[in-house]
Amino acid sequence: MAPTQRSATDTVPGPGEQEARPDPCAVSERYARAMGSDAHLIVVGGRPDLADAALERLEELEARWSRFRDTSEVCELTRRAGHPVAVSDDTILLVRRALQAWWLTGGAFDPTVLGDVVRAGYDRTFEDLRPLGEEAHSNLIGGCDGIVVSADTVTLSPGTGFDPGGIGKGLAADILVTELRAAGADGALVSLGGDVRVAGVAPEGGGWTVGVAHPWDGVDLAPLGVADGAVATSSVLRRRWERGGELRHHLIDPRTGRPSDTRLVQATVVAATGWQAEVLAKAVLINGDAHPFDILGGIGAEGLAVSADGTVLVSPGLAPFLGTKV
Repeated sequence: MAPTQRSATDTVPGPGEQEARPDPCAVSERYARAMGSDAHLIVVGGRPDLADAALERLEELEARWSRFRDTSEVCELTRRAGHPVAVSDDTILLVRRALQAWWLTGGAFDPTVLGDVVRAGYDRTFEDLRPLGEEAHSNLIGGCDGIVVSADTVTLSPGTGFDPGGIGKGLAADILVTELRAAGADGALVSLGGDVRVAGVAPEGGGWTVGVAHPWDGVDLAPLGVADGAVATSSVLRRRWERGGELRHHLIDPRTGRPSDTRLVQATVVAATGWQAEVLAKAVLINGDAHPFDILGGIGAEGLAVSADGTVLVSPGLAPFLGTKV
């Protein structure tokens, strides 16, 4: 399913039409720190407590999915790899989506690269990373094809670990927006780091416009008009650190087990859901600049990318999403 477009040609009502505009007093906005990223929530209409309830829900999801919390269900899956582990419905959904993403990206996304991530040096929260001379160690191996999911349990292959990575943020945004709309919100936006999910009416009326910033100067690269869908941006320029005198980044290529060697520095994908947009943006980066958008073919997603020399590459179907930023 493709995201619902809102292009520049449909932002202005026609003759005799009145664009619905919500009461500005009914707009709630919240900022927080969650899932290692800056979180931004906008709730249009509905009960006044919806935004705060959504932040509580976000904390619940992080408590279940964070690889940096020993009590999380994700950490329990890794500790008990090879054995079925009873987990919440949220984590069942997370693992199912991660397996879908592995298939969708042809293995460019793999939730069992935890050992490679740790060996690359990302062995603690990014805020706590610091230049270290020694290598980090992990005996964990990969093995996404060995994951077994039942109605209420998940079993990892022996010796593997589970790291949801960015798909957790994308899926969390999907869950929050869906639940906010079901609770009566006229519209909602959830932004977690580079992942943005929107649905319903925006504060100014009509659909939403998500700005994509240039990776070097931060100016708007492209405003994407989306009525119901997601925009995710991934970059090799932000989450970087140094280990053993080598500059590394968080984007692990499952084929090599090393930080991806790509001539692209940033990729943005617009898709129907946040989890899809997130994993596809990373897949575009990993696949490189030769045919960056081939992986998007046939699933309704579109994208743009920036190469190391500053060239901006755009998928053929992105034009309908381009509009004027509100």
